[in-house]
Amino acid sequence: MQWIGLIIRFVVSALVLIVVSWLAPGFVVRGGFAGALIAAAVIAVLGYVAEALLGDKISPQNRGIVGFITAAVVIYLAQFVIPNLLSVSLVGALISAFVVGLIDAVVPTVLR
Repeated sequence: MQWIGLIIRFVVSALVLIVVSWLAPGFVVRGGFAGALIAAAVIAVLGYVAEALLGDKISPQNRGIVGFITAAVVIYLAQFVIPNLLSVSLVGALISAFVVGLIDAVVPTVLR
């Protein structure tokens, strides 16, 4: 059952990235859905590393200003890991972190 939850989480995350790329100026996902899946995986790994280094104050359940800024930094840094699939400006990273935070508030974390 954990594999199904993980797959659902990445599919939902990829869909969120596609929606954010339509809504946020300065945030572009290339490569269609496959590119969005890879970007979601990279962002998840970078987020995991950030949470391991900074503690669970930045986890999705405890998002405050630190979580928001951390999410923006993680999204911004992801473009350097996969430059052909993701392009993010500073403003795009802030807007996308805000939209992702809104979606996290609406979509239950257990489904993602």
